[in-house]
Amino acid sequence: MSMQETISAERIHIAWFGMRNAGKSSLVNAVTGQDVSIVSDVPGTTTDPVRKAMELLPLGPVLILDTPGLDDEGELGALRVARTAKILAQTDIAVLAVDITAGWSPENRELLAEIVSRGIPYVIAYTKSDLADEAMRAARQREAAEAAGNRGAEKSPVVFTSAKTAEGIHDLKELLGTFAPKVAREKMILTDLVEPGSTVVLVTPIDSSAPKGRLILPQQLVLRELLDAHCRAMVCQPEELAETLSVLKTPPALVVMDSQAFAKVQAIVPEDVPLTSFSILFARYKGSLATLVGGAETIDRLRPGQKVLIAEGCTHHRQCEDIGTVKLPSWIEKRCGFRPEFAFTSGGDFPEDLSEYALVIHCGGCTLPEREVARRLAIAEAAGVPMTNYGVAIAYMNGILRRSIAVFAEKA
Repeated sequence: MSMQETISAERIHIAWFGMRNAGKSSLVNAVTGQDVSIVSDVPGTTTDPVRKAMELLPLGPVLILDTPGLDDEGELGALRVARTAKILAQTDIAVLAVDITAGWSPENRELLAEIVSRGIPYVIAYTKSDLADEAMRAARQREAAEAAGNRGAEKSPVVFTSAKTAEGIHDLKELLGTFAPKVAREKMILTDLVEPGSTVVLVTPIDSSAPKGRLILPQQLVLRELLDAHCRAMVCQPEELAETLSVLKTPPALVVMDSQAFAKVQAIVPEDVPLTSFSILFARYKGSLATLVGGAETIDRLRPGQKVLIAEGCTHHRQCEDIGTVKLPSWIEKRCGFRPEFAFTSGGDFPEDLSEYALVIHCGGCTLPEREVARRLAIAEAAGVPMTNYGVAIAYMNGILRRSIAVFAEKA
């Protein structure tokens, strides 16, 4: 997959934080060479996080996140600040923009402490440095080390910048580039499970809920990774699977299916042929498979009156055969013999308090960065609420979960 094709979830997320009118948005525009953010002398111009996918050398494909001011005011301001906190959970590299003429605020110090505690690589970028003399620069350098917990300048990367004169812009980009090895992903979705030259069959149902004219994102990513690894990929619908297998001279190395096709596929694929689902592959890819497998068993312990949250990481138009709001609730009702109370969320609207739920069933998370998936898992763990995902839950209810994850044990 080329840099231009890299999806947002796989890009390095660089989030820019700072007080209102600290020059943060001007700095973003100067670094990117584009008018990513609206710039104004009026404090609070950036009212919601601004996202921009682009290439930023030497990092490569990145997602720029320009956030509202840390000191935003009023009722809406509080909501914006809360949203900024959520952005931190998705951040691979943080840039804290500090107005060199104003110095450090309590909000800046609090945020930096949180960044450091989470182990997120960061840069302190002093803005408007064309207005500062050497004495002020030296003082701000010491303040940066102090704000970071007296870790010293070598552990508190500082760069003096000016969007007006372009001072420090190149240095900031180079400094961001040094973090690339720390945040680069080397994990694979499935090509560590098969050898180059292998044949993998992808079973992809095309129904009314499938996007018109294209495959869904997990299918696209798996297919591209197989091609990059010089594997042969055969794509078919469930109704064509038996014939597809029959034309192969040797059994495929792996069969990967859409979770909705478990019931049909498991009856067709021989027991000695490994199989799994796109959703289970992404549970493993995001580093959460073991937790989600344990959560699936909670389905059989649900009791009438308990609430189940079904959450999706993306937003899309719901249709009559929607898996999250229609099919999953129906399957769970059939499995339990009663219908639990269901709640639904999508996109960034994942609850911070899960205490009212007995179980969370999440989508595969293909559009979410790994940090955000981990954050949601942590929220569930802190609340003592089991969590699973669509594919794992469907495999469990079809009695095929152990078979669907056996391929990972074999390759361990």
